[in-house]
Amino acid sequence: MRHLLIPMAASTAPGCEQALQGLRLPQLERLLSRLSLTHTDTGQETDYAPPHERALARALGLPERATPWAAWRQRLTGSGCAWLTPCEWQIGADHVTLTHPDRLGLTEADSRALMDIVAPWLAQDGHTLTWLAPTRWLVQGPLFAELECAPVDRVMGRDVRMWMPRGPRSMLVQRLNSELQMLLYTHPWSEARAAQGIAPVNAFWVHGAGALATLPAEAAEPEMPMSLYDAALRQDWTAWTAAWQALDRGAVSELLAHAAQGGTAQLTLCGERSALQFSNAHRGFGEKIVSLFQRKRFSDLREQL
Repeated sequence: MRHLLIPMAASTAPGCEQALQGLRLPQLERLLSRLSLTHTDTGQETDYAPPHERALARALGLPERATPWAAWRQRLTGSGCAWLTPCEWQIGADHVTLTHPDRLGLTEADSRALMDIVAPWLAQDGHTLTWLAPTRWLVQGPLFAELECAPVDRVMGRDVRMWMPRGPRSMLVQRLNSELQMLLYTHPWSEARAAQGIAPVNAFWVHGAGALATLPAEAAEPEMPMSLYDAALRQDWTAWTAAWQALDRGAVSELLAHAAQGGTAQLTLCGERSALQFSNAHRGFGEKIVSLFQRKRFSDLREQL
């Protein structure tokens, strides 16, 4: 089976609505005529887990809410763990906004030096840090076993106060963040960045938290192109349109060919709130006949996302 999972296939943003008016996706229309709707995941823009993460978790046999992504990606079982992302919170009169972590310009050397400052502080409470990437560290400890967290992408440009981790010990996470802010506020590492006019690291975002008692059975991971999602995060709807057209010529066309050759095909279209899953598995003759007269068009489906 081939499964194509497309994040941010549509958005309610005004720029996207305008881009959709002239968007033509002939291969997607042909593919949809061969598939039947098999699952609808209806949600809200305020859900911590975005639709594409819920769909991916479902495909992999993981919990769809509070998915322990860090534990799964790092193949860890037992104690809780999460990803920790250094970030900047811009504090206004009535909001606290998380900016894109890339704005920090953290090099590997910068990030490792920062982690060397933070790690001993967290170790006092029994938490350990492992460096993975400049803006992604692995933190391990029981505190992170029962947290529901929103991914960084879900929070960027929004007021963080609505998206703080939830769970029985979530207040401890907020306390750690406050203490780490104070630790860094006057630290020479931060003062050196300020002297160079570089954005400060004044917060950390916890995401992908949870614990796995055992690893789920191996499952094929869907193909999940992120080009639409990345363009939507930048609010670049010209790039978003170009990305859709490229997908239509590429991955969508390949899935269509696979289905036309008798292969099992699955397509999941995700928006900001909801997701629609289509498949040709176990599709009866009657459904094929109906599809000839009731063709599903992307223009009719996108409002459901």
